[in-house]
This record gives sequence, structure tokens and C-alpha cells, in this order.
Amino acid sequence: MNNLLASFYRLIDQFPKTKILVIGDLMVDRFIRGKVSRISPEAPVPVVKVKEEVDLAGGSGNVLMNLCSLEANVVALGVIGQDIVGDHLMERFKNQGIDSTQVVRDRDRSTTLKVRVIAEHQQVVRYDRENDSPLSHSIEESLLSKIKNLVPQVDAIVLSDYGKGVITKRLLNGTIPLANRLRKPICVDPKVEHFLSYKNVTCITPNTLEALGGMRIVRMKPQDGIQKIGKDILKRLKCTSVLITQGEEGMTLFEKNSSTHIPAKAKEVYDVTGAGDTVIAVLTLSLACGATLLEAATLANFAAGIVVGKLGTATISPQELKKALRSTL
Repeated sequence: MNNLLASFYRLIDQFPKTKILVIGDLMVDRFIRGKVSRISPEAPVPVVKVKEEVDLAGGSGNVLMNLCSLEANVVALGVIGQDIVGDHLMERFKNQGIDSTQVVRDRDRSTTLKVRVIAEHQQVVRYDRENDSPLSHSIEESLLSKIKNLVPQVDAIVLSDYGKGVITKRLLNGTIPLANRLRKPICVDPKVEHFLSYKNVTCITPNTLEALGGMRIVRMKPQDGIQKIGKDILKRLKCTSVLITQGEEGMTLFEKNSSTHIPAKAKEVYDVTGAGDTVIAVLTLSLACGATLLEAATLANFAAGIVVGKLGTATISPQELKKALRSTL
């Protein structure tokens, strides 16, 4: 076994000893799958004969599931409704060993539900049930109080922003300085609307479109490319690093005095759904275990190469990650 492979193996072996706090928008992804054999007589739309209906943890819930699959100890913090969808999500977390005791139940909100109707492999329609209005003052206060207590107890923090109301400027102001003061890595999967508020984090992980939108760039100039955008984000947000994911082109890590492009590792791409959640989960977990930013980004890139080879919102295990490393390094 070469030194690099051995180093990554040691890192992965530390995952079960690590505790990660995930703060963000919890939701449920429902997949209704079936077949189409006719068109409705009521309207020119396909009639889907349902064969399967599956609920999965979505949004920051998928980050939690990725961390859990990697055998980390995980604490969930977010807001869901007092409804059946929320009950089932909490039960799923409990069964997976995820600490969901800090999740806030809000009687005035519904648990975010995204329903996709799929015929064969073609999505016919998607409909959403959600409330993305601002949180009430009392709910926000409750989250801030929990953050103050939880951050000292964990090894790293993920901010998973899906724009459903949990991540606010006030919450960021109550979380980021505390994490930095306690020297806890804090990584952000960003939302364009809040992009310029993620200042002083350890790492922000936008894809190319999020990087452009977050910096209010309408079109990327060929002569500038990713390099200029990454450096501009680093300077504007005063963060330790920026990791821009670029799909089949891999990802580029920007630090204060350097940038490193990491080529994609996927052999086959079936579905990119949730790949960003896998990236930030592995990145944050690796940093919590003492990895350098480049080591963490490289390991996250390997993980992304595995999940895009699976259908649907997927996770990976330490064994899968080790196998991918072994076959490449």
C-alpha cells in the first residue's frame, strides 16, 4: 500500500470517532414510479400506473444520511412541521442512529415535501408542498440557543442551505463566529440568495452556476474562467477556501495562495442528484478528522465519483470509498 492510500485509509478509519452538526433545511423527497401505457381521456397527459412509492430524506437530510452512511456521529438541526411527513422523517433518522432530538417542530409550517412522478426513467411532473416564509422570532431564537449549546460539543459544522427559511443572516451571525472562535471547521453548501452572507467560513462549495449567481455574474468571460471567480469569492467572503464543483470537469479548490484542479473520478454518470450533499459531507468529515483542505477535497471528489454512478439520491460507505481509492491510487 502506497503512502497516499495509507493516509486516506487512516482518515476514513477516524470517521466513526467524529461528531458532525448539520444545520439546514430538512425535507422529504418522494419518488412515485410507474409505467405509462395510455393518455388520459380527460386531458392530453399520460396516465402513470404506479408501481412504487418511496420517501427519502432530502435537503440537509441527505447530508445527514451521507454522514451516517460514512459511520460518523451526526446531529440534525432544522425545522419541520407537526405532520405525518415530519413524523416519518424523524422515525427514519431514529432508525439510522441520527440524533434528531434538536430538530424543532413548528405547528405553523408543513414539512417540505418534493414529489416526483417518474414513468420508466422519465420524470413526468414534480410538485412541491412547502412553506419557505421567514421563521418566527421564537423559532429562530430556539435554533440560536441550540446552536450555542451544540457547537462546542461537535467536531465540525455543515450549513446546508436550500432556501426554505432555516439559514438566515442572524443564524449565520450566531454560528460562524462561534465555530471560528472554537476552531471548528464550518463548511457551507450555499444558496445563491444568501451567497454574500457566508463570510469567514472554512469552505464554501458552490457549483459553477451557484458561483456565478452568487457573485452576480450574468455570463462567465472565456478569458477569466473559473480561476477569477474562485479567487474573487475567496477575497469577497474572506473564507479559508472555496471548492467549485464542475460536474464532469471535476472541481477546483481555491486557498489563499493557491488553486488546485481535481479531475473528476466518475467512470459512468447515471444521476447527479445529491452529489453536492456527498461532497460537503465527505469534505467536512475529513476536515474534522484533521485532513488538509486538499486531502479533504480529493477524498470528496472520489466520493462524488461513486454516487453519480448510482440512480437517485445516493450515499456511500467507507468500504466503497476505500475500494474506489484502492482501484485508482
